[in-house]
Amino acid sequence: MKITDIRLGMLTIPLKTPFKTALRTVQQIEDVVVMIETDTGHIGYGEAPATAVITGDIHGSIIDAIKSVLKPKLVGQQIADLNHIIRLIQGAIMKNYSAKAAVEMAVYDLFAQLYQAPLYKILGGGVPKITTDITISVDYIDKMVADSLSAIDRGFETLKVKVGKDIGVDIERVKAIYAAVAGKALIRLDANQGWTAKEAVYALRKLEDAGVRLELVEQPVKAYDLEGLKYITERVHTPVMADESSFGPREVIELIKMRAADIINIKLMKTGGIANAIKIADICSFYDMQCMIGCMLEGSISVAAAVHVAVAKSDVITKIDLDGPSLCAFDPVRSSVNFNDADITIGNAPGLGITAIDGLVMLD
Repeated sequence: MKITDIRLGMLTIPLKTPFKTALRTVQQIEDVVVMIETDTGHIGYGEAPATAVITGDIHGSIIDAIKSVLKPKLVGQQIADLNHIIRLIQGAIMKNYSAKAAVEMAVYDLFAQLYQAPLYKILGGGVPKITTDITISVDYIDKMVADSLSAIDRGFETLKVKVGKDIGVDIERVKAIYAAVAGKALIRLDANQGWTAKEAVYALRKLEDAGVRLELVEQPVKAYDLEGLKYITERVHTPVMADESSFGPREVIELIKMRAADIINIKLMKTGGIANAIKIADICSFYDMQCMIGCMLEGSISVAAAVHVAVAKSDVITKIDLDGPSLCAFDPVRSSVNFNDADITIGNAPGLGITAIDGLVMLD
């Protein structure tokens, strides 16, 4: 199976409600879709969102990196030579993690198709069913409480609550949500770098003293502030998770050496694809550190790839934040991964099992 062409498209999917964090507000998903074609007629699929405030990637940079740099390196390569292809992708260009991730997952899709097995089995196997949380966007307190209760009614048992806008209001937001859902759902906080280290300690101690029990708090301080992350981790009972501070294996090793976080959040758009995600999971497993696997605002192509990784590395990836498709008004992708609110299952089709994408606009 040899790569003959790489084609690109754009996929736009409206969200059920606006997605609001301390960093941005988004109305719809707009992803670049990668299709790697082969001489056997098989097609591998990948996908990448533009998340400029986190990864630095925009649609133009993703498209140009793939067309101008990655495609010339990969056309003519044999899919069976997976490790060589991964080295070509990762060594072809600095950063540009989302572009690399989209191309790499399409290669893994083809590799699993070559051996006629679902991707998770190629990655090591596992039970093909996981349960995700759902994001509660930052908003007025009453709206966030109502959204939380609605999510519980849909079967979600873990809520990822966005905060980081105003420390005083954030505390009241969390207290109100906890009072409404205690005993019905776990709460994870995501400050999206919106607090200082001292603010985070103040807020978390206030919540702990008020009897609020949180599963974790995600990235309370700026990505570069590892000392601040360590400061918080040492001073609160709530487990602290590094997200934007942990892109690849090197950052994870540094966080572990510093004991700056309790949990690592793996996202394919940060790691540059599946290979580095697996490396991070293996590093964390060695140090007995739990991982979450998450996503940006992505459609079900790239989230499906993350689902396969989560299943294969379930010994260390113990927390799931793959709610992108659940936030969408509909899913235009037909594949063997079934997103049913909190429950996500994988079928037996080879690779990612993608058979059709409705509404895809080709770019070439």
